[in-house]
Amino acid sequence: MNIKILCLGKSKKKYIENGVNEYLKRLTKYSHIKFEILPDVKLTKTINIEIVKEKEAVIIEKHISENSLIICLDEHGKQLTSLEFSVFLNKINQKNIIFIIGGIYGISSRIIQKADLILSFSHFTFTHQMIRLLLIEQIYRAFTIIKGKKYHY
Repeated sequence: MNIKILCLGKSKKKYIENGVNEYLKRLTKYSHIKFEILPDVKLTKTINIEIVKEKEAVIIEKHISENSLIICLDEHGKQLTSLEFSVFLNKINQKNIIFIIGGIYGISSRIIQKADLILSFSHFTFTHQMIRLLLIEQIYRAFTIIKGKKYHY
């Protein structure tokens, strides 16, 4: 299984980068995983939030391959437990999975419509920076559950 995580904008928090790198390292024994940071679009006097999201959609679309299962992270998505998420990942017959984390204003509806699954981590709102670490930890947790490793209690 090949997993790609698409994120908009560089992380400004070292602890998030360190955490993501730690889980990337741990995941190498379970899956080929690629973490791609895409350029975000800044809000200006002439570029409103909807235009930002549409311009970011164009950037995201360039990194989506047709034969991939697309999972968007969005506050209005389906919530799964860690066990349910591991079962979901274990049942996927796709070789390529793309997780998409939107920018500061979320993901364009154009990208959401392409998703095979819209996933929410909580009723709480997390920053687009913080969710990177939460997602990669949950992917790692799912693989340890699937493989019967001691991590999830």
